[in-house]
Amino acid sequence: MLEYLGNNLSNHNMRTEAKEFLGKEVEIIIDRPLGSTHPKHGFLYLVNYGYVPNTMAPDGEEIDAYFLGVDEPVKTAKGICIAVIHRLNDDDDSLVVVPEGLEIKDEEIGRAVEFQEQFFKFKIIK
Repeated sequence: MLEYLGNNLSNHNMRTEAKEFLGKEVEIIIDRPLGSTHPKHGFLYLVNYGYVPNTMAPDGEEIDAYFLGVDEPVKTAKGICIAVIHRLNDDDDSLVVVPEGLEIKDEEIGRAVEFQEQFFKFKIIK
């Protein structure tokens, strides 16, 4: 279960499901842009990856998000959440966010996130 706080930091203990983001506009801070390397494990980020500010996932960090459909590194992004990567053997789900109007099939999402998700069992929730 993930926690969405909106813009109210005083509600830091309110939790909602990640799937509540589905179909909604989401703003992301990209802290691991396309082409960067993971600070701990060293693998290369093949897509822009970041987090939704003012949220909290079960791991105590902000909710993570992949930003697909843009082939250059960015610092921030705004788009529509089209899916959730739900890890079956970890409590750190990630949103899949794309520019408005872009459609991506599940197979393409799986290939795009495999560089990081290969270490986990996961399913794509839409």
